[in-house]
Amino acid sequence: MNKKTMGIHHITAIVGHPQENVDFYAGVLGLRLVKQTVNFDDPGTYHLYFGNGGGKPGTIITFFPWAGARQGIIGDGQVGVTSYVVPKGATEFWEKRLEKFNVPFTKMERFGERYLEFDDPHGLHLEIVEREEGEANTWTFGGVTSDFAIKGFGGATLLSAKPNKTAELLENVLGLEKIGPEGDFIRFRSLADIGNIIDLKLTPKGRGKMGVGTVHHIAWRAKDDQDQLDWQRYVAGNGYGVTPVQDRNYFNAIYFREHGEILFEIATDPPGFAHDESQETMGEKLMLPTQYEPHRAQLEQSLLPFEVRELN
Repeated sequence: MNKKTMGIHHITAIVGHPQENVDFYAGVLGLRLVKQTVNFDDPGTYHLYFGNGGGKPGTIITFFPWAGARQGIIGDGQVGVTSYVVPKGATEFWEKRLEKFNVPFTKMERFGERYLEFDDPHGLHLEIVEREEGEANTWTFGGVTSDFAIKGFGGATLLSAKPNKTAELLENVLGLEKIGPEGDFIRFRSLADIGNIIDLKLTPKGRGKMGVGTVHHIAWRAKDDQDQLDWQRYVAGNGYGVTPVQDRNYFNAIYFREHGEILFEIATDPPGFAHDESQETMGEKLMLPTQYEPHRAQLEQSLLPFEVRELN
């Protein structure tokens, strides 16, 4: 059996204060807060999801905000850079917007594409790249219109403790197409039109340390529950220890750590984020899984308040 993932489903990171997180990803980047819930394994912590207007796979970045937690170190065993894709001709808009909100950025080129590189307030490395592929994001917020809005993920740069082993997994297990090397990177492409480009750094830089400003895991797409079970057997058959299926309410998840020490997840596209609240109201209130609903009052009292607000 040979399998091919469509690409990135979501990326999950650890950040600081939730208001700073929301101000940046909604207020500056113009993404939609599509779901506010709690970390199912640590319900005293939010789990916030940002994406395009529909909250589609390939657009979703999620966060565990831990105000006051220790700063992490970005390094091997992590996603080093999360890439966002914007429409052709949108780079100048984003340069001006980042300048407006005092976000320092640099310009660089990789594989013939021009990138804006910058950090979020908690130290996550991000970049913006123009591409034709991917449908327009119809969500508008805070002066970010569809002509310029982030479509979703462009991809990610992976930092591996064993780059050759990670490259083998990306190509021969996850089924990404190897595009080729350039400098200290090798590029892979998946089948989807967003969340489809993975650049793997070929030289290890030193082990990362989990904490604020680091990516916790990257999730790949499974089309449905049966496809995920097929992936579970397939990944295990290739020598990786895979978890049982975990119900995350908005998708089901399995996890494994690849040989370069990056935590990978495979997540189902359905059911999505509108099954427990309407498409129009997604993200407006705290949604809890059934097991935590009896504790709503206690949780709402302990979680730090925040609001989605337009920034001047």
